[in-house]
Amino acid sequence: MLQKMLEDQYGITVEEYVKIDTYDALRGNGWLYLISKPTGKEEEDIAELEKIAEHLRNYGDQNVPVFLQSKEGHLITTWEQKKYCVLANRQIEEQKKIKLGRKLARFHERGRRVPFQIERSGRIGQWKSLWEKRLEQMEKVWNGLLFQTPEDEFQRMFIDSFPYYLGLTENAIQYLVDSEIDDEPVETDSGTVCHERFTQKTWGPLNNYMIKNPFDWVFDHRSRDLAEWTRERYFHNFQTYDVELKRFFEEYQSIAPLSPFSWRLLYSRLIFPLHYFECIESYYITTSEQDKKLLEEKLSRILRQSGEYERFLAGFYQLTDAPIKRLNIPILEWLY
Repeated sequence: MLQKMLEDQYGITVEEYVKIDTYDALRGNGWLYLISKPTGKEEEDIAELEKIAEHLRNYGDQNVPVFLQSKEGHLITTWEQKKYCVLANRQIEEQKKIKLGRKLARFHERGRRVPFQIERSGRIGQWKSLWEKRLEQMEKVWNGLLFQTPEDEFQRMFIDSFPYYLGLTENAIQYLVDSEIDDEPVETDSGTVCHERFTQKTWGPLNNYMIKNPFDWVFDHRSRDLAEWTRERYFHNFQTYDVELKRFFEEYQSIAPLSPFSWRLLYSRLIFPLHYFECIESYYITTSEQDKKLLEEKLSRILRQSGEYERFLAGFYQLTDAPIKRLNIPILEWLY
């Protein structure tokens, strides 16, 4: 079906279909074609992502795919009532050992040089309003549940735990606001190409391919990716994350040292309990009983580990060798 679409809409013949992680892909003539669904994105959004991708490739990033235009000249094509985008990447076998910290720093350095105004995917300077909005929405739900008997275990845990996470969120917002007032951003703090959620797995390698998918991108401050990678590694294994974290930050800073402003933004994002918000929000969106059960277990784990997470926050600056004294970076007194 997808092979037929490529032939029909793009005039491309391929040899085989491959599944790469969650992607449908097709291989042929030394290229890998990723078939993406432009969920929720308009032609203008895609056009902007295409310009960013072209910029990164021009600056030497071989793992950024090309957006293909259909024969009609469109970036989004409709085939059998469904919308698709096609991304093409040269087939490069990826070396097994990569230094992810260095790779990410290089990616950010290229992304910082985007020579045009980002209109559609920008998140710069929006964290505070986005966090406040999420907090408000959740507080509304919580208030509605306060005076009734909890329907299930998840609801009981949510009702009991929310005041603590409300406090943590207010701390994150305060730390962010203070950073924006106290610290002058420097040149390296300008916006760059980041990811919705950057984790160890975002780029693969998937089946020996390293893929930097433009559909993952947002334009933001580099600390977004650093914080989300850190959060994911911490929860992946909260007993052994420290060695990995130390190495990653050393690698990253060997290419792009972090400014005081970067450190503070990164830290405010780690204080913000995104993991808690996503767990609660997902529970109230999903209709699958199986997912609800998994999210209940996840919430229970998050709550059990909350003291441990405070210890992680308390030790984060020391662990990553952030020059707190020299850069005058404030710490959260209540953590110590």
